[in-house]
Amino acid sequence: MKIKNLFITGALCLGLLTGCGNNSNVDTDKDTKEETKVETSDNTDDTAKNEESKVEKSEETSSDDLSNLSFEEIAEKAKGSSVNFYGWGGDDKRNQWIDTYVIPKVKEQYDVTVNRVPMDIDEINNLMLAEKDSTDGNIDVVWINGENFANAKENGMLYGPFTKQLPNYNDYVDENSSSVNSDFGEPVENMEAPYGGAQFVFIYDSSKIDTPPKNAQELLELAKANPGKITYASLPDFTGSAFIRNIISDIQGYEDFMDKNLTKDQLKEMLKPTIDYLNELKPYLWNEGKSYPPDNPTLANMFADGEVIMAMSYNPNNASIGYADGLYDENVRTFVFDKGNIANTHFLAISKGAKNKAGAMVLINFILSPEAQISKAYPETLGDLPIISYDKLTDEQKKMYDEIPTGELTLSNKVLEEHKIPEMPAQIVPLIEEIWEEEVLN
Repeated sequence: MKIKNLFITGALCLGLLTGCGNNSNVDTDKDTKEETKVETSDNTDDTAKNEESKVEKSEETSSDDLSNLSFEEIAEKAKGSSVNFYGWGGDDKRNQWIDTYVIPKVKEQYDVTVNRVPMDIDEINNLMLAEKDSTDGNIDVVWINGENFANAKENGMLYGPFTKQLPNYNDYVDENSSSVNSDFGEPVENMEAPYGGAQFVFIYDSSKIDTPPKNAQELLELAKANPGKITYASLPDFTGSAFIRNIISDIQGYEDFMDKNLTKDQLKEMLKPTIDYLNELKPYLWNEGKSYPPDNPTLANMFADGEVIMAMSYNPNNASIGYADGLYDENVRTFVFDKGNIANTHFLAISKGAKNKAGAMVLINFILSPEAQISKAYPETLGDLPIISYDKLTDEQKKMYDEIPTGELTLSNKVLEEHKIPEMPAQIVPLIEEIWEEEVLN
């Protein structure tokens, strides 16, 4: 049976597309111009109208700025409103969790109606760009990370900083953690709140692999012993790209690749050991490395059908999720390299042009609650790693956290934490992908 897309991809688009301008305020602008147009017969009335327009504009701006309000005041302001939650809609389990858990709970606790709007990140970026100077935009909350966050932040498309106003952020999130204060090397600066955790893992068939490889060299040896039975998704697929970066970290270490200002020429020179390794691996891959699966879901299908003996995912609970859904059998297991596997955090941000910033903050605060974070961590629910700090939980909350099932198919949170290594800066990821295409694919 072919496996459906169960992967947390973060849906990273590698650049902002140019959006069309937002014409939603054209009529208002026209009316304002007519209202304040100079009438030679009555300059006094004209001045009064202009002053009135300035006051109204000032009040509108101040009502859009929530920085001086307490969370209680923000929640009261949001009461009875609707908030639009934009994000990639390709994860059925995540959609179900939002629809059946988040939406009813937020309505019950805050009297705020959440509208989930599925949309690809490139379209979201376009819309945020078009709406960034609006006060009546469609996007309130956006699921975002990586280069998309860096671009949105640089182009003034986000509202904030706002996380310090959220009680659940202050009470349960370790803001000093690098996984919280940095997003693919970009300082977060309280412009987005953590949503959940992810970590790159390998998945294998234990009936065909006795001992999984502990490093890149052992992976090469395994491929040589099983020609045509191992491969990875063609870049720029998100998970395929993560595989390459994980190989870089294992062979060369990640420390020298944390400078976001590295040029392509510099990277090409630095990456020679990894490129040599990938080209040595290539002829032992599926189809002798002449082609690669176009994306990670295709690789997952190949693994489910027994065409290959290994797969990979950025969801460390993928094996347990697949088993719970009847898509994997009991032989599926998960492993990481001894030196560690790349981990990152996906985030929630508020669009600068959001119509309902108060509702957005209420929704994000709820998602940061221990109950919400723990609920989505169950493999049968979503398998998304909690982003809350265990040390900040109460004894009762720690008990709930400890009861999250993993099973032998999935590595424990403790093992994952011990083998966590950071992502490389978002700015150099597309350059690495270009170098792979030029030096390995071709």
